[in-house]
Amino acid sequence: MVTKQEALDYHSKGRPGKIEVTSTKPCVTQRDLSLAYTPGVADPCLEIEKNPDDVFKYTAKGNLVAVVTNGTAVLGLGNIGALAGKPVMEGKGVLFKRFADIDVFDIELDTLDPDEIIKACKLMEPTFGGINLEDIKAPECFYIEETLKREMKIPVFHDDQHGTAVISSAALLNALELIGKDIGKIRMVMSGAGAAGIACAKLYCALGVKKENILMADSKGIIYKGRDEKLNKYKAEFASAKTDCRTLADAMKGADVFVGVSMKGLVTKDMVKSMAKNPIIFAMANPDPEITYDDALDARKDVIMATGRSDYPNQVNNVLGFPFIFRGALDSFATMINEEMKIAASHALADLAKEDVPDAVARAYGVASIKFGPEYIIPKPFDPRVLLWEASAVAKAAMDTGVARLKLDIEEYKEKLESRLGGGRAFMRRVITRARAQKKRIVLPEGDSDKIMRAARIIKDEHIADPIILGSLEACRQNAERLAISMEGIEIINPITSPKRPDYAKALHEKRKRKGVDLRAAMWLMREPVYYGTMMVELCDADAVLMGVTQSYPTSVRPALEIIDRQKGVSRVAGLYILVHKNRMYFMADTAINIDPTAEELAEIAQCTADEALKFGVEPRIAMLSFSNFGTVSHPQVLKVRQAVDILRKRRPELIVEGEMHADVAVDSDYMKEHYPFSRLQEAANVLICPELNSGNIAYKLIKQIAGADAIGPILMGLKKPVHILLRNHDVSDIVNMAAIAIVETEAPCP
Repeated sequence: MVTKQEALDYHSKGRPGKIEVTSTKPCVTQRDLSLAYTPGVADPCLEIEKNPDDVFKYTAKGNLVAVVTNGTAVLGLGNIGALAGKPVMEGKGVLFKRFADIDVFDIELDTLDPDEIIKACKLMEPTFGGINLEDIKAPECFYIEETLKREMKIPVFHDDQHGTAVISSAALLNALELIGKDIGKIRMVMSGAGAAGIACAKLYCALGVKKENILMADSKGIIYKGRDEKLNKYKAEFASAKTDCRTLADAMKGADVFVGVSMKGLVTKDMVKSMAKNPIIFAMANPDPEITYDDALDARKDVIMATGRSDYPNQVNNVLGFPFIFRGALDSFATMINEEMKIAASHALADLAKEDVPDAVARAYGVASIKFGPEYIIPKPFDPRVLLWEASAVAKAAMDTGVARLKLDIEEYKEKLESRLGGGRAFMRRVITRARAQKKRIVLPEGDSDKIMRAARIIKDEHIADPIILGSLEACRQNAERLAISMEGIEIINPITSPKRPDYAKALHEKRKRKGVDLRAAMWLMREPVYYGTMMVELCDADAVLMGVTQSYPTSVRPALEIIDRQKGVSRVAGLYILVHKNRMYFMADTAINIDPTAEELAEIAQCTADEALKFGVEPRIAMLSFSNFGTVSHPQVLKVRQAVDILRKRRPELIVEGEMHADVAVDSDYMKEHYPFSRLQEAANVLICPELNSGNIAYKLIKQIAGADAIGPILMGLKKPVHILLRNHDVSDIVNMAAIAIVETEAPCP
């Protein structure tokens, strides 16, 4: 738990508050100022006047949301007023930006009149792409949202209602799947009949829960028809006509599901014990649940439990909903957020929870692994894939239901979403798309590795390739069972018992007989999965091989160098990393193998790197890097780079290559044009060739760690067939990415 002082310091130190407005366009020269304001601003104004939809083209409206409150129901603090609620609204803005790259203005309205809130929001429609209503008490919040949705042409969403509903619905779908209960037959008890409770009940019904099977309680007990006081119309909708239950304890006897959005301590262990077999309990009161996780599990070992807390499994956190729902709504230019879009969001979250969880997500939560089960029925808030899955599902639902003003190609849209998570993800999505079209086979020799097993399943499910795992059939199956991974469609080969082992040994002997490898030694080497897998590629029984996640780099690379021939004209194999930073892509070599290449070898490395860039659809602009700028220093290392430039220009005159040059000059086209107008590089270089391994290895690691670039590799260059060496710190996502890289690199199909 954080202390009061820590919270106050967090909000007050440095620039007070949590948000700021930043410019997205340069404004450092008089020309910039003329473009940003007068006279340049007149042109987009006139275009918008002629075509109002152009406002999304020329302004930030399409990515700007207003978080609107009057402070009457703030985060369990109650009616603290609009001003005191401002830190919460700023926090909401932080979450919008952090999770979905949506800009926010927080709007605190000092009024208790719902009609004034409605009027204020309507007057702001030209400014914002969407309205997020926040911390407004019931029943006024229902009236405000209903009116605004009806009268405005931009998405309006009351997160206190629908956020909890969307996320808990995903959890409900998965919990019911785990215990094998039919959603149409379950009996549900709900504690809390405010904004969240009513919205949850409505969405559960839309998913298949029968309204007559829901018993709802408020602070006065079970809501039933004929109760003394007059119920507002929202509560009345869920008033039971067929119950004798008057207390929460009565209602929970034999219930399948309990949903709490009320207050702490309302549920006892005895009440949990009275529920049906395999009970589902969503105790979501904040900051303390209706019953603690520990007490619920102490009462029943068969319970599936979710809370609103991050220190227990299955946190129902609204950040899993509103940023991504708005992202999909804004990007499709939706006029509203309808029920179908919310249902799509729930299903997307439920489906994602059943996918393999990246190691990076597990590390973020301090655990070795996370997998679908009673303690993981909804994705984690810091899982970056939520943006891709949920926003695209919402956008598709908006188009399917006719509320989208823009038709999106969903696959292209997913690539755009990936780019918001980093340029590397967008690049890899394109690579994976290309790999899917190849229909190739990839061999993974380290079948005893959990990472390899999980990666193989993803490679198969994503249709990147047909994976082949090497190892003991029985051991692989036991590992798969332990990891809850299906081996359907994944071939397993044991090199020791393989009938092809003698043929592979003969082929290896023929290739290495003058290197001291007799037939007996070759037969022994073919017991080793790394040698067997490499020979599979050599003899076209597979198209590519990945190895190295459980062993050292030299051990892994040796079979490749001994078995696979080099490309024509290549004397040395080299290592490449693709670095993606802020949507700029660089191919950097050699970063892995050659300690101090000669000028001839440096030219080869540059040539191979340029060819690699071309394979991935990038026109190479090569900079041969040095500590000299076009002759400013005379030194043997500089002369080597200068000679490499001359060699490459003679060998491949069509390539754009320049050097020797400083690294900062190579990537700054403006500086280059001003100070070195003779340079053949008219744009910033995207192929960076380092003079030796020290500089290459150090540079890429610094760029990765300090600048936060996505580093994809190492990619082995110079061999006739794709063989790539994994690193021990590669996680499952890295392995999948390297598989896609390898498949795209396959040129001529094997017979």
